[in-house]
Amino acid sequence: MNDLNNAQLNSPEWVFFVKASFAISFAAMFIAIFFFAQVDLISKGFLAMGTLYLVASTFTLSKTIRDEFEGQKLINKLADARTEKLLKEYERGSETA
Repeated sequence: MNDLNNAQLNSPEWVFFVKASFAISFAAMFIAIFFFAQVDLISKGFLAMGTLYLVASTFTLSKTIRDEFEGQKLINKLADARTEKLLKEYERGSETA
């Protein structure tokens, strides 16, 4: 069952916006950490590591949510196919009776 024709793709403008927003926010955070006044290097490193961990966990969370959604779509398609098969068998049985 190939569902590529029914896939909803994002517009190129939206993809650009999402990537640009991520790049700008990521760069702004590290610039802010770098120019953070009167803080020693260890504190700046701690903030940078926290930012990297936050970004990594955000990617993991969004991928997990997408995978759960895709898995649920597959389960629903299988259930729909079973229901369709049962209905066809029922219709065939009621036609012969």
